[in-house]
Amino acid sequence: MPSGSGKLTGRVAIVTGASRGIGSAIARKFAQEGAKVVINYNASSKQAQEIQRDIAEKGGESIVFKGDVSNSREVKAMVEATMARFGRVDILVNNAGIIFRKKILESTEEEWDRTMDVNLKSVYLCSKAVAPIMIQQKRGKIVNISSISGLNGPPSALEIPDYTASKAGIIGLSRALSLNLAPLINVNVVCPGATETDMLGTMSEERRRVRIAETPLGRFGRPDEIAAAVLFLASDDSDFVTGETLVVSGGRPQT
Repeated sequence: MPSGSGKLTGRVAIVTGASRGIGSAIARKFAQEGAKVVINYNASSKQAQEIQRDIAEKGGESIVFKGDVSNSREVKAMVEATMARFGRVDILVNNAGIIFRKKILESTEEEWDRTMDVNLKSVYLCSKAVAPIMIQQKRGKIVNISSISGLNGPPSALEIPDYTASKAGIIGLSRALSLNLAPLINVNVVCPGATETDMLGTMSEERRRVRIAETPLGRFGRPDEIAAAVLFLASDDSDFVTGETLVVSGGRPQT
């Protein structure tokens, strides 16, 4: 049996972008708490399979689904596969995301479009796909992963225009969804600060030093720390919380 406290026992959760980083930590945390998990990925098949094996070894249950969540057909197929296997969807975590570390004069229109598709459009498509199921069930939780780049953060968090715009869009979209889908579905946002994932591998040492200096707790976050915040918003503990943005950043930004 999973070794957690059972906060999600009997629940079915879809986690997008779950093959690595924060997404993989969320998938593992949910399984530990008793959820049946859909591990969505688009490119990292080996990593997704490793997460599934890890969950199974610990007594949990999951399926792996390859799909581009910026494509409505693939999103529909993912939700249909979830229903065919588990018969319900209780939790959706929109975590899939990409970043091109380029300022405005270096970036391309194609990179802008791809960033918006993966980071923002996917939230719309996946939420729209699961909402009718959750409404029929009379209950559901949607947690969207944004970033402090979507807030009024320090300059270092705002230097990439397409990423910043997409993450700010997630916050606005989530507020609208929380109204559209109330009272049966709770929709909330988690905004991580700089977190130790492979996404930071593309960051220069100087940029890393700046971000740590801006963080009162003096370090980057860990994926499991972000997952713990997501668990709160996905569990019964947050039943009276919707339309909110939870910042998990070690105190950064300080504005």
